[in-house]
Amino acid sequence: MSTDAPQTPTFPEWLEGPLLGFDTETTGVSPTSDRLVTVALVERGPLQDGGSRAQRTTTWLADPGVEIPPAATAIHGVTTERARTEGRPVAEVLQEVAERLCQAMAAGTPVVAFNAAFDLTLLESELARHGLPTLRARLGRELGPVVDPLVLDRAVDRWRKGKRTLGDLSAVYGVQVLDDLHTAEVDVEVTLDVLEAMAARHAALSRVRAEELVSWQARAHRTWAESFNRWLESKGRTPDVQLEWPLPANL
Repeated sequence: MSTDAPQTPTFPEWLEGPLLGFDTETTGVSPTSDRLVTVALVERGPLQDGGSRAQRTTTWLADPGVEIPPAATAIHGVTTERARTEGRPVAEVLQEVAERLCQAMAAGTPVVAFNAAFDLTLLESELARHGLPTLRARLGRELGPVVDPLVLDRAVDRWRKGKRTLGDLSAVYGVQVLDDLHTAEVDVEVTLDVLEAMAARHAALSRVRAEELVSWQARAHRTWAESFNRWLESKGRTPDVQLEWPLPANL
């Protein structure tokens, strides 16, 4: 009988350092025309012995300046009345969130978001809409480092059947969800936990270097999107999945 101690998973070096989780809840499903309602940022410190990390969560509630449709309220629980009475002006929220995200990216800290293309496109669109510098303008370059567990999962487990919502990935990777998803802070914590569990399971991720994160995921996303568009076309549907990641080319 072997007495060897269990092997500690080999994480990518970019996962061992600090991480900044990011998620939004919005007025709808169009990242270019819908508006920001809530934001959560979860800062996780470097990985410590035993696998623990320090963590700090910051949340914002914004008044988007428009009515929040009942369908959106049904998902995240924020009504128009609550946003107007308790929320801060959306421009103030956008400014603070953009500063935090850019500080992290400028320092080389990965910004982690599930379906990051939606949240980042929404934020860039909202910043431009309110006459504020975009993330790219603040950085003076393209966005990064960014990590999207959805893109990673499609790449490392391409042929797995079934849906790939955050709840689905939580079940696949054995991440316990104690609260309801679709509040931004809960979604961020689960996203970070899924990322760590995914990296522990898929050794291929340990070979992706920090400087390759965005380009590697962009290629992986394009491979998936082209395949999915072909499938849509074969079903007589419009092949409308965006090929670029994390932002559309025309933004």
